[in-house]
Amino acid sequence: PGSIALRFYRRSPWLAARTLLAVPRSLHEIVWGLIFVNIFGLVPLTAIFAIAVPFGAICAKVFSEILDEQPRQPFLAMLNAGAPPLQAFFYALFPSALPNLISYSFYRFECSIRSATILGIIGAGGLGYQILLSLQSLRYQEFLPMLIALLLLSGLTDVWSSQLRQALGGSTRIEIQTGVNHTAGIPSTGSTRSSAFLKGSMISILLLTGFALVYLKPDFSSILAPRTAQLLEGILRDSFPPQLPDGGLLYLLRLSGQTLAISILAMAAVGPLAMAAAFVSSGRLRNLGQITATRQPGLRPAAILAYLVRMFFLIARAVPTPIWVLMILFVVFPGILPGAVALALHNWGITGRLMVETVDNMDERPLVALQSLGASPGQTFMYGALPDVFPGFISYIFYRWENCIRETVVIGIVGAGGLGRLLSEQLSNFDYAAITSTLIALILLTILVDLLSSAVRRQYRS
Repeated sequence: PGSIALRFYRRSPWLAARTLLAVPRSLHEIVWGLIFVNIFGLVPLTAIFAIAVPFGAICAKVFSEILDEQPRQPFLAMLNAGAPPLQAFFYALFPSALPNLISYSFYRFECSIRSATILGIIGAGGLGYQILLSLQSLRYQEFLPMLIALLLLSGLTDVWSSQLRQALGGSTRIEIQTGVNHTAGIPSTGSTRSSAFLKGSMISILLLTGFALVYLKPDFSSILAPRTAQLLEGILRDSFPPQLPDGGLLYLLRLSGQTLAISILAMAAVGPLAMAAAFVSSGRLRNLGQITATRQPGLRPAAILAYLVRMFFLIARAVPTPIWVLMILFVVFPGILPGAVALALHNWGITGRLMVETVDNMDERPLVALQSLGASPGQTFMYGALPDVFPGFISYIFYRWENCIRETVVIGIVGAGGLGRLLSEQLSNFDYAAITSTLIALILLTILVDLLSSAVRRQYRS
């Protein structure tokens, strides 16, 4: 009993920190945006905080997992030699984790572009707001150029992020989040241009940050303004104690089940389609029958198909979920179906991109060995490639399921059902006490899915 109490005492700060971080990352950026709009108004500071709060919590969680996965021997050796814990952390633990910390930060930068577009729905400005206006006013000639601009912005950021991760020698984006390592034992190919590219990237980040501050002119002094404190106090006073919606607890549970059903339908469609598309578009398996033979240069039909699939991945993930919903709602009535289809399209692009990265980083040596023994391309695929990547694929599907739960709020706000639609109605009526109960239901649902997903991924890792 004493040892159990001691372990619990030592883990108490860890448990408190993880619990504290679970709340901000459980709520989507658009929910935070709707909250901050009532405090700061429609100003750039609202969008900045709406992205910074949940992204900060997500990064803190992932950063802690990256640090936890680093080898402990150098750190323990410095502690045993008498070094202070903080000094041992910065000299033995932090340097080995730095490449993955920077890599994941850039991945979140990619995600923040999509989030900034989504925040345009609540009037935060930018491409998202203009796309929303063009769809609502049926000005499709304006919609297409802005959509192309969004695709170019997302594509350039994706290329920059990928090149930076390669230059740093860090893990792939999904390995960092799920802990699934598909590149262990594969020799890395260094580049003499890596150092110059890293320096150029760091300078570009500083310049872009300065440009953003000058362009947006956020008024950070309003954070400490007396009016901000008064508005926040009023919202908190109106939000507690929580009250159930008009339909009562059963109505709230039914909408929670609807939200869960939308996410399950979306991922049930995403999983098989993303797997099939990943194998089709991966360069690693494109020449499966010629691994041990000389490969012919030039574009073949399979290569052209692979490039087309990757382009569809880019389009699907670059267009935010609510924009997909608005386009689908021109064809079908509001409900579970348009929400599930929109979630499936967006997450197909993200999951497919992650799965392609996994297949591309797969160790080719087992495939070469099988083909050298006379295995056919089909046998090589079934017994060499598929068993290697399938556990990771399952982990990725569950990882995206966590995100689907958060995104159901967004599609609900634009009329696709679930807790998001209820939340939209409550926000329109300024019913903060009922909003609190809806947010609690959403947080509990997100935590439940997180626990289930983490357990499945942990089982596959073991």
